[in-house]
Amino acid sequence: VVSDAHTGLVAAIGAVLPGASWQRCRTHYARNLLSQVPKSAQPWVATLLRTVFEQPDTDAVQAQMRHVLDALEAKFPKAAAHLDAAQHDLLAFTAFPREIWRQIWSNNPQERLNKEIRRRTDVVGIFPDRTALIRLVGAVLAEQNDEWTEARRYMGRELLAKARIHPIESETDETELPTELTA
Repeated sequence: VVSDAHTGLVAAIGAVLPGASWQRCRTHYARNLLSQVPKSAQPWVATLLRTVFEQPDTDAVQAQMRHVLDALEAKFPKAAAHLDAAQHDLLAFTAFPREIWRQIWSNNPQERLNKEIRRRTDVVGIFPDRTALIRLVGAVLAEQNDEWTEARRYMGRELLAKARIHPIESETDETELPTELTA
Protein backbone atom coordinates (compact mmCIF):
# COMPACT_ATOMS: atom_id res chain seq x y z
CA VAL A 1 0.00 0.00 0.00
CA VAL A 2 1.38 3.42 -0.95
CA SER A 3 0.22 6.56 0.85
CA ASP A 4 1.35 9.59 2.75
CA ALA A 5 2.19 9.16 6.43
CA HIS A 6 -1.13 10.24 7.91
CA THR A 7 -1.17 8.28 11.16
CA GLY A 8 -4.86 7.35 10.97
CA LEU A 9 -4.45 6.09 7.42
CA VAL A 10 -1.35 4.06 8.28
CA ALA A 11 -3.12 2.56 11.29
CA ALA A 12 -6.16 1.67 9.18
CA ILE A 13 -3.96 0.02 6.55
CA GLY A 14 -2.33 -2.11 9.25
CA ALA A 15 -5.70 -3.05 10.71
CA VAL A 16 -7.57 -3.75 7.48
CA LEU A 17 -4.70 -5.28 5.50
CA PRO A 18 -2.64 -7.26 8.02
CA GLY A 19 0.59 -8.54 6.52
CA ALA A 20 0.60 -5.94 3.74
CA SER A 21 3.67 -3.78 3.36
CA TRP A 22 3.39 -0.02 3.46
CA GLN A 23 5.41 2.39 1.33
CA ARG A 24 5.54 6.08 2.17
CA CYS A 25 4.95 8.09 -0.99
CA ARG A 26 8.24 9.67 -2.02
CA THR A 27 6.52 12.73 -3.51
CA HIS A 28 4.58 13.49 -0.36
CA TYR A 29 7.65 12.88 1.74
CA ALA A 30 9.81 15.19 -0.39
CA ARG A 31 7.39 18.03 0.38
CA ASN A 32 7.67 17.24 4.10
CA LEU A 33 11.47 17.16 3.95
CA LEU A 34 11.70 20.42 2.01
CA SER A 35 9.73 22.18 4.72
CA GLN A 36 12.66 21.43 7.06
CA VAL A 37 15.19 23.53 5.09
CA PRO A 38 15.37 27.17 3.95
CA LYS A 39 13.72 27.95 0.62
CA SER A 40 17.10 28.71 -0.97
CA ALA A 41 18.31 25.16 -0.17
CA GLN A 42 15.19 23.33 -1.34
CA PRO A 43 16.35 22.66 -4.94
CA TRP A 44 19.62 21.16 -3.65
CA VAL A 45 17.85 18.98 -1.07
CA ALA A 46 15.24 17.84 -3.61
CA THR A 47 17.97 16.86 -6.08
CA LEU A 48 19.91 15.09 -3.35
CA LEU A 49 16.83 13.09 -2.32
CA ARG A 50 16.07 12.13 -5.93
CA THR A 51 19.51 10.53 -6.24
CA VAL A 52 18.39 7.86 -3.76
CA PHE A 53 15.68 6.71 -6.16
CA GLU A 54 17.97 6.67 -9.20
CA GLN A 55 20.08 3.77 -7.94
CA PRO A 56 20.16 0.42 -9.78
CA ASP A 57 19.74 -1.95 -6.82
CA THR A 58 18.88 -2.19 -3.15
CA ASP A 59 22.48 -1.99 -1.91
CA ALA A 60 23.12 1.13 -3.97
CA VAL A 61 19.89 2.70 -2.66
CA GLN A 62 20.98 2.05 0.93
CA ALA A 63 24.49 3.41 0.28
CA GLN A 64 23.12 6.52 -1.42
CA MET A 65 20.72 7.09 1.47
CA ARG A 66 23.67 7.03 3.88
CA HIS A 67 25.51 9.51 1.62
CA VAL A 68 22.45 11.81 1.50
CA LEU A 69 22.05 11.63 5.29
CA ASP A 70 25.73 12.55 5.76
CA ALA A 71 25.45 15.48 3.33
CA LEU A 72 22.30 16.75 5.03
CA GLU A 73 23.77 16.30 8.50
CA ALA A 74 26.61 18.65 7.62
CA LYS A 75 24.32 21.50 6.53
CA PHE A 76 20.84 20.80 7.90
CA PRO A 77 20.86 18.48 10.93
CA LYS A 78 17.10 18.88 11.49
CA ALA A 79 16.38 17.73 7.92
CA ALA A 80 18.85 14.85 8.31
CA ALA A 81 17.07 13.67 11.46
CA HIS A 82 13.72 13.95 9.67
CA LEU A 83 14.96 11.84 6.74
CA ASP A 84 16.65 9.32 9.02
CA ALA A 85 13.38 8.78 10.91
CA ALA A 86 11.48 8.24 7.64
CA GLN A 87 13.99 6.18 5.70
CA HIS A 88 12.56 2.74 6.53
CA ASP A 89 9.09 3.76 5.32
CA LEU A 90 10.52 5.63 2.34
CA LEU A 91 12.67 2.72 1.14
CA ALA A 92 10.15 -0.10 1.59
CA PHE A 93 9.98 -0.42 -2.21
CA THR A 94 13.49 -1.95 -2.26
CA ALA A 95 12.15 -5.25 -0.93
CA PHE A 96 10.35 -5.74 -4.25
CA PRO A 97 11.75 -6.57 -7.70
CA ARG A 98 13.49 -3.63 -9.41
CA GLU A 99 11.03 -3.76 -12.31
CA ILE A 100 8.16 -2.43 -10.20
CA TRP A 101 9.97 0.20 -8.15
CA ARG A 102 8.67 3.06 -10.30
CA GLN A 103 5.10 1.93 -9.80
CA ILE A 104 5.23 1.52 -6.03
CA TRP A 105 7.43 4.29 -4.63
CA SER A 106 4.79 6.97 -5.16
CA ASN A 107 1.03 7.21 -5.26
CA ASN A 108 1.04 9.88 -7.99
CA PRO A 109 -0.89 7.66 -10.45
CA GLN A 110 -3.73 7.38 -7.94
CA GLU A 111 -3.54 11.13 -7.28
CA ARG A 112 -3.84 11.82 -11.03
CA LEU A 113 -6.80 9.45 -11.25
CA ASN A 114 -8.52 11.24 -8.35
CA LYS A 115 -7.86 14.58 -10.07
CA GLU A 116 -9.40 13.30 -13.31
CA ILE A 117 -12.49 12.06 -11.45
CA ARG A 118 -12.78 15.46 -9.76
CA ARG A 119 -12.40 17.24 -13.11
CA ARG A 120 -15.08 15.13 -14.79
CA THR A 121 -17.55 15.43 -11.92
CA ASP A 122 -17.00 19.21 -11.71
CA VAL A 123 -18.00 19.51 -15.38
CA VAL A 124 -21.36 17.90 -14.63
CA GLY A 125 -21.86 19.89 -11.44
CA ILE A 126 -25.08 18.45 -10.08
CA PHE A 127 -25.99 14.82 -10.68
CA PRO A 128 -29.66 13.85 -11.01
CA ASP A 129 -29.16 10.83 -8.74
CA ARG A 130 -26.56 8.55 -7.19
CA THR A 131 -26.57 6.10 -10.10
CA ALA A 132 -25.59 8.86 -12.54
CA LEU A 133 -22.57 9.68 -10.39
CA ILE A 134 -21.62 6.01 -10.10
CA ARG A 135 -22.00 5.58 -13.86
CA LEU A 136 -19.66 8.50 -14.62
CA VAL A 137 -17.02 7.55 -12.04
CA GLY A 138 -17.26 3.91 -13.11
CA ALA A 139 -16.65 4.93 -16.74
CA VAL A 140 -13.58 6.97 -15.72
CA LEU A 141 -12.24 4.03 -13.70
CA ALA A 142 -12.91 1.57 -16.53
CA GLU A 143 -11.14 3.90 -18.97
CA GLN A 144 -8.13 4.14 -16.66
CA ASN A 145 -8.09 0.38 -16.14
CA ASP A 146 -8.00 -0.14 -19.90
CA GLU A 147 -5.16 2.37 -20.21
CA TRP A 148 -3.12 0.68 -17.48
CA THR A 149 -3.72 -2.88 -18.66
CA GLU A 150 -3.61 -2.47 -22.43
CA ALA A 151 -1.89 0.70 -23.56
CA ARG A 152 0.82 1.38 -20.98
CA ARG A 153 0.90 -1.87 -19.04
CA TYR A 154 1.26 0.02 -15.78
CA MET A 155 1.85 -3.16 -13.82
CA GLY A 156 1.32 -6.38 -15.74
CA ARG A 157 0.52 -9.78 -14.34
CA GLU A 158 4.12 -10.91 -14.76
CA LEU A 159 5.36 -8.11 -12.49
CA LEU A 160 2.63 -8.73 -9.95
CA ALA A 161 3.56 -12.41 -9.87
CA LYS A 162 7.20 -11.46 -9.17
CA ALA A 163 6.08 -9.14 -6.38
CA ARG A 164 4.18 -11.98 -4.70
CA ILE A 165 7.36 -14.05 -4.61
CA HIS A 166 8.85 -11.45 -2.23
CA PRO A 167 6.39 -11.17 0.68
CA ILE A 168 7.16 -8.61 3.35
CA GLU A 169 6.35 -9.13 6.99
CA SER A 170 4.19 -6.41 8.50
CA GLU A 171 5.84 -4.28 11.15
CA THR A 172 2.51 -3.00 12.44
CA ASP A 173 2.05 -3.77 16.12
CA GLU A 174 -1.67 -4.23 16.75
CA THR A 175 -1.24 -3.10 20.36
CA GLU A 176 -0.40 0.38 19.06
CA LEU A 177 -3.61 0.69 17.01
CA PRO A 178 -6.62 2.59 18.33
CA THR A 179 -9.20 0.22 19.81
CA GLU A 180 -11.83 1.11 17.19
CA LEU A 181 -9.48 -0.16 14.46
CA THR A 182 -8.59 -3.44 16.19
CA ALA A 183 -12.13 -4.36 17.23
